[in-house]
Amino acid sequence: MEAGCRFFTRAGIAGPQRTLRAPRKKQRRGLEIVAGAITNDRQAAAEGRQGGPLIVTEDAELLDDLLRLCAAAGARPEVHHGVPERRGGWEAAPLVLVGDDAARRVRGAARRSGVVLVGRDQDDSGVWRRAVEIGADHVLMLPDGEQWLVDRIADVAEGVGRPALTVGVLGGRGGAGASTLACALAVTSAREGRRTLLVDADPLGGGLDVLLGGEAAEGLRWPAFAASRGRVGGGALEESLPELHALRVLSWDRGDTVTIPPQAVRAVLAAARRRGGAVVVDLPRRIDEGAAEALAQLDLGLLVVPADLRSIAAAGRVASAVGMVLRDLRVAVRGPYAPGLDDREVARLLGLPLVGEVPAEPAPLDGGPPPGGAARGPLARFCAAFWERVPVEGGGV
Repeated sequence: MEAGCRFFTRAGIAGPQRTLRAPRKKQRRGLEIVAGAITNDRQAAAEGRQGGPLIVTEDAELLDDLLRLCAAAGARPEVHHGVPERRGGWEAAPLVLVGDDAARRVRGAARRSGVVLVGRDQDDSGVWRRAVEIGADHVLMLPDGEQWLVDRIADVAEGVGRPALTVGVLGGRGGAGASTLACALAVTSAREGRRTLLVDADPLGGGLDVLLGGEAAEGLRWPAFAASRGRVGGGALEESLPELHALRVLSWDRGDTVTIPPQAVRAVLAAARRRGGAVVVDLPRRIDEGAAEALAQLDLGLLVVPADLRSIAAAGRVASAVGMVLRDLRVAVRGPYAPGLDDREVARLLGLPLVGEVPAEPAPLDGGPPPGGAARGPLARFCAAFWERVPVEGGGV
């Protein structure tokens, strides 16, 4: 086998996977200690999660590894020597991990999706026959497939469905009003009942929590996630952030941190997207590594452009840089208009699809509603019309 970690499917060999570096636990003395249900279904339901995976094995060393991977994924598994005797135990599990030692014992179980046959012997050609006999979707060898398996376990533990529709907003020039529009889009989305997360990806923008009147709200800010790598739990992320106006906000603290490693940006935004609903990202005009990671996860971007020639020229340079990463960039125009310009002409000059004209709205007063907070105001109506025209269930445009 080639160097590097790989996992196997019926279709053949998939791409390289990284192996977890989590410390190995000491081997347990026997299965009797852990066999049976070790998950709390009521607690999982209360937290909005599905139950953990079903593990079927008598191999103590394999079980030790699978429990370690479940812990890394934040899942509580159920462990059995064979097909569970209780009715529905096999069929209802969101994911079934069958040790290669237990393939014979589950051969007569009902066929279902989500079965993974897990082994260790890379040279055992008979594993494919056993996988077919039990109807397994995948054959996975440890330790090479650990990262893939952790991601799969985490997906079922979190109840992951369609990803969030992720919209980025950035200004064509400084002071274009991108932050105001980003806040208004998020506030409107939350008011309409969607799970909504607003991400402040501009460390020099002053903080969206301030714009929303929640700079003192309890919760984590970007510096707390600077060391994030790999997979971040979507539910844990959401619960850790300040809640303002029925949405969650990831903004900056008042410290000196102005950059977040691109790996952390990737991990955090991926976690936010897995929760579904809508994610709105306020982006900086400069495209550094962190901003490029954010752009790569957007479904579409809105470029806010004041309707004057100097702003259009600046926006053209921003659009050129953003277009190298983001395929779907659209223009939202702000008045007042310079002579000879309207919103369609601005879009034509930039060569971008037009979203519409962003209406003016008075700046929010201390203690007053946030941008888009007045449901019948012009900005809220603009944002509501925007969400009606895009697939709010997520998964792309």
